[in-house]
Amino acid sequence: MHARSPLKLAVLAAATVAISLTAGCGGRGGKPKDTAFVARDVDTLYRAAKDRLDRGDTRVAAALFDEVERQHPYSPWARRAQLMSSFSYYVAKDYNKSVQAAQRFLEIHPGNRDAPYAYYLIALCYYEQISDVSRDQKNTLLALNALNEVVRRYPGTRYAADARLKIDLVNDHLAGKEMEIGRFYERAGRWLAASLRFRNVIDQYQTTSHTPEALFRLVETNLAMGIPEEAQKAAAVLGSNYPGSEWYQKAFDLMQKHAAGTKVS
Repeated sequence: MHARSPLKLAVLAAATVAISLTAGCGGRGGKPKDTAFVARDVDTLYRAAKDRLDRGDTRVAAALFDEVERQHPYSPWARRAQLMSSFSYYVAKDYNKSVQAAQRFLEIHPGNRDAPYAYYLIALCYYEQISDVSRDQKNTLLALNALNEVVRRYPGTRYAADARLKIDLVNDHLAGKEMEIGRFYERAGRWLAASLRFRNVIDQYQTTSHTPEALFRLVETNLAMGIPEEAQKAAAVLGSNYPGSEWYQKAFDLMQKHAAGTKVS
C-alpha cells in the first residue's frame, strides 16, 4: 500500500544492526537452489546468510537463516536466525513467511529482548498488504490488531511510537472504506443503510479526515428519510466542530433549502 517511510526504514535498519551485533558478528521447502545446503559450522553458516542479506539477496539469505535453525537448533544462533529470517522475508516481500518466522520466534522465545521487534515485524507485514478501499479489508484489520498489540505490550518503545502513527493511517483507511460503501448505498437510494455507514465513521473513526463528510452525508440521508430534526443535529455537530469546512457550508445550504424551519446553529 505504502512506500516505506524513512522512519520505518530507520527502525528496521536499527533493529537489523542490533540483532547482528547480538550475534557477535558472527529447513524448509522451497529453498533457493544456490544456497547449497550442506552441513556447516554455525558461525560460517550465519555469516553466509548475513552476507547474502547485506548484498540484497534476501530470499537466499532467508533460506540460509532457516538453515541455521535447522542445522543448529539448540545454539544461540538459532534464535537470532529466526528473527533475521523473518526480516529477510519481509524485505523480499514474502510476507506470509515473514509472519510465520516471527510467530515461531515468539512461540519459542516469548520473553526475549527482541520480542518487541518480532511483534512489530508482524504488524508491518500486514500493513504492507493493505489494499485499496474498493477491495476486501481483511489485511487492514489484521494490521490494526497487530499494531495495537505492539502498543499494548511495549508502549514505551520506538516500535510503539511508529505503530501509533500507522494506527492513525489504518483507521483513516477503514473510515474511507465505510464512506465508499455509504456513498454507494446513498446513490442507490438506500438511505437507512447509507446513514448507518456514515454513523459508523462518526462513532468509530471520529478523529479521521472523513468525519466532516460523514456528518454532511448524515444531513443528506436524514433529509431524504424525512427526519429533519436528525439532519439538524448532524449539521449542528458539523458546524460546532468544522465551522470553516466546505462540508458545513454544504450542510447549511441544504438545510436552508429543504428544512428552512429547522434551525442550524
